Amino acid sequence: MIFRREHGAAYCQFELLSACSDVRHAIFFRTHGFSDAPFDRLNISYAVGDDAQRVARNRRLVAGALEADELVFVRQVHGHHVQVIDDSPAGDGGALPEADAMLTDRGGKFLVVQVADCQPILMHDPVRRVVANVHCGWRGSLADVAGRTVTALRQRFGCAPQDLLVGIGPSLGPCCAEFVNFRTEIPSRLWGYRRDTVRFDFWAMTRDQLVAAGVRAEHIEISGLCTRCDAERFFSYRTHKRTGRFPAVIGLKP
Repeated sequence: MIFRREHGAAYCQFELLSACSDVRHAIFFRTHGFSDAPFDRLNISYAVGDDAQRVARNRRLVAGALEADELVFVRQVHGHHVQVIDDSPAGDGGALPEADAMLTDRGGKFLVVQVADCQPILMHDPVRRVVANVHCGWRGSLADVAGRTVTALRQRFGCAPQDLLVGIGPSLGPCCAEFVNFRTEIPSRLWGYRRDTVRFDFWAMTRDQLVAAGVRAEHIEISGLCTRCDAERFFSYRTHKRTGRFPAVIGLKP
């Protein structure tokens, strides 16, 4: 991972994606922004009880740091629907579509996933010039939303999975992904990802799902940053319950 502090924000980037000249991306720390506790400071969600004007300022900060023409949001529902983003308006105005993955070949549209322990999964096809952003909680992992997104990229844009570059962002690590009721919540076929009595390695699960979908293992970068362990820099629902959401963003340059 590459760590930066500039444009009034602090964020990290994947080395694989940073090598691509036609894409901008960042996963922002909560440390720079305008919201008060318990949403301090860079909360970009309107749905958690934060002051709307502060959220709007935070979103402008994110857009400015990435020189983004437009931030694109969906209503995340812990499902597996993949939304294609075209030239239709999206973002702060109007009803947002329900989805947990977005993909686009439009320059200037920056796809935003809102995170507080779930995995943000950023994808880029430098051959077809397409990007995707995935919100993957444990339910999304069970539904293989990462693999479904790879399939959608292939079907909609003709992307070859072996060309994809993928970053798995800060989220609950195997150190903290506790599921005391895993016998009823997680199918037995996935119990091989259990690392002790009740903890699961969802990073490894996502990596394996991506590889099964055709992505090359060497094209997958895992941040290794656990949001619960590092709740000073990242919002963590499991740590604080009432908290904000930090943004993971990717977009093609105009």
